[in-house]
Amino acid sequence: MFYVLKSFKTSSNLVIFVNINGIIPIELNYTMKIFGGEHGGFVKYVAIVLAVVFFILLIKPGNNLINWVRAAIEISRQEKQIEMYENEMKKTQERVRMLRTDRDTLEKYAREQFHMAAPGEDIYVLED
Repeated sequence: MFYVLKSFKTSSNLVIFVNINGIIPIELNYTMKIFGGEHGGFVKYVAIVLAVVFFILLIKPGNNLINWVRAAIEISRQEKQIEMYENEMKKTQERVRMLRTDRDTLEKYAREQFHMAAPGEDIYVLED
């Protein structure tokens, strides 16, 4: 990772960046050398073609970058929802297992949900 602490411009079109790792000299006219150098025409052609392809991918109807981003967001949202439902299913399966195997849990559930009582007990139902 590159964090610039200080930068200095020299008279020979050189910028010196000072960061944690030390001094890094970078030429200002580097892009000008790429586009205006020996293979400048080809580099310009490739840059224009890439820009056109990217623009077409961005706006073409149907299957475009905007729809891809929307689909990725929707997939992420649904994966979170799936995880939530899986956790809920695990809790429910554990509760069913406890109701099938543990007599005390079954008795507590029957008393709370169905207002059942053992013989000789009185039930008082309080509603809000």
